Amino acid sequence: MRRPFPVAVLVFVAACATLRGIYFREPEIHLQEVRVTSLGLAGGTVDLEFDVYNPNNYRVRSTRLFVGLDLEGTHFGDGLLDNPVDLAPEYHNRIVLPVRFEWSGVGAGARALLTRQELAYELGGEVTLATPLGDKTVTLRGSGNVPLAALVP
Repeated sequence: MRRPFPVAVLVFVAACATLRGIYFREPEIHLQEVRVTSLGLAGGTVDLEFDVYNPNNYRVRSTRLFVGLDLEGTHFGDGLLDNPVDLAPEYHNRIVLPVRFEWSGVGAGARALLTRQELAYELGGEVTLATPLGDKTVTLRGSGNVPLAALVP
């Protein structure tokens, strides 16, 4: 007498076959723009606009994004985004990260913020991503020149 093949084993084998073809590729993250959103006597806020490309064929969720920003060779401020952000598969996603700063200590970066169309930047940090394969932490490093958007009234 033949014993029926347990359904649980079939489901397990199908799941393994499906997961075998899934692998994680780190998203590509580029700073697109620095937008000044507020200025005051003590400091202000800038929004960092990132283009994030998810090269995976599945949705990835950013659970934490931390970035330290240097402008014109001077540390300008830090930003933290703890709100989950869904990154669509094989798609360019836009993420905006607010960074607060104080005038004291930002020197050349502050002058450039007020007088230039483009800023030299360096950034570093990390993003934590929830994937079907578990949480992944991706280190962020970047430098270059980025356009400065006009002050938002």
